[in-house]
Amino acid sequence: MRALGIALLLAITVFLPPSAAADSGAMPFFAASAIGVDSKPVSFDNLRGKPLVVNFWARWCGPCRKEIPDLVEMDTKFKAKGLVILGLAVEEPEHREAVRDFAKAYDVDYRVLLTGTGKGVELMKALGNEKSGLPFTVVIDRNGKIVARKLGAMSKAEMEAAIKLVL
Repeated sequence: MRALGIALLLAITVFLPPSAAADSGAMPFFAASAIGVDSKPVSFDNLRGKPLVVNFWARWCGPCRKEIPDLVEMDTKFKAKGLVILGLAVEEPEHREAVRDFAKAYDVDYRVLLTGTGKGVELMKALGNEKSGLPFTVVIDRNGKIVARKLGAMSKAEMEAAIKLVL
């Protein structure tokens, strides 16, 4: 079982783009902000010191839809341990009602915010997603260090292994 965990951790690091592997800090994330589905601005600086799973997604993204149930499950399983899962919809703020309805239809109980396409793509690139593809997930520890990131849908096993690194 331990060998499986080590293999999963190694697999996660394989997904890191070469330039992203050199930069393990999440400073661009904490300097950013987004808009809530309630139209209120949210500063990510308020999330410093918390273990985070930041998932960039969009309603039209098939692989995003596929991994949402696993993110919901991880939120239920690890919220009591202080984990914060944040869904960043790379969609414009004027689509907040559609994003809110989509999240409700998928039983998303973690926080969902809208980055807009321009700011969302900028932030993804700053966090190591040079291709700006979706979904894109970053796992950040309490010290602001990125411990895992993946372009493309994360499996439940990959998510859980990455989350255990930050708890």
